[in-house]
Amino acid sequence: MVDDSKVKNKKPAPAPATQTFLPISEIRDGVVVLKNGGLRAILQTSSVNFNLKSEEEQNAIIYAFQGFLNTLEFPVQILIRSRKLNVDNYLESLAKITASQENPLMKKQTQQYSEYIQKLVEYADIMEKKFFVVVPFDPYRARETSTFARFWASLHPKDSLESIRQRHREFDELKKKLSTRVNLVSSGLSNCNLRASQLDTKSLIELFFATFNPITARNQKLKNFNSPHDLNLAI
Repeated sequence: MVDDSKVKNKKPAPAPATQTFLPISEIRDGVVVLKNGGLRAILQTSSVNFNLKSEEEQNAIIYAFQGFLNTLEFPVQILIRSRKLNVDNYLESLAKITASQENPLMKKQTQQYSEYIQKLVEYADIMEKKFFVVVPFDPYRARETSTFARFWASLHPKDSLESIRQRHREFDELKKKLSTRVNLVSSGLSNCNLRASQLDTKSLIELFFATFNPITARNQKLKNFNSPHDLNLAI
């Protein structure tokens, strides 16, 4: 017979953590390491107001971008991230200025200006856009993975100790090849009058944290990252 008391007291198995279902294994040295061994570098780029350019300037930009694409022998991913403008840091600086003001009139005006900015962003729904280019490099074993194997991996997302060790052995060599691609992409974007800078480890963790936790990210700031595995804690 089955003991009903044991059945009732048996606790359900804990639900898998969110990061279990993500393709990301860790973030280290400014590089996103995927569970299949692939590496990803993310460049944040400046933007150009194309509509305000003259016809000659527009054509020059188009030809430069066309030339940039023709130099690539590997795929890249271009992302535009749009979110509500966050002015928390600016409001904090205004609060410090207000507290340090000795002139009562200036102090009142600074405080009113701070309240105006806060209400403007809240009611006008001002959006902030950021532009990213994702540069990949995959080991040969990841590129040769079949569609069925990728599907099977999605059903069994749990990582293995042997996979982790293999990624660590390959990391330095793959990162060198990834850096070559990053330099090529940065140079090509520079020819299009775009400034590109590679996100470091802290910036990458903040980006993914805000992506997977859009509401929490507005109220909870990430500050210290003491380990390359801190992405697991963030997500």
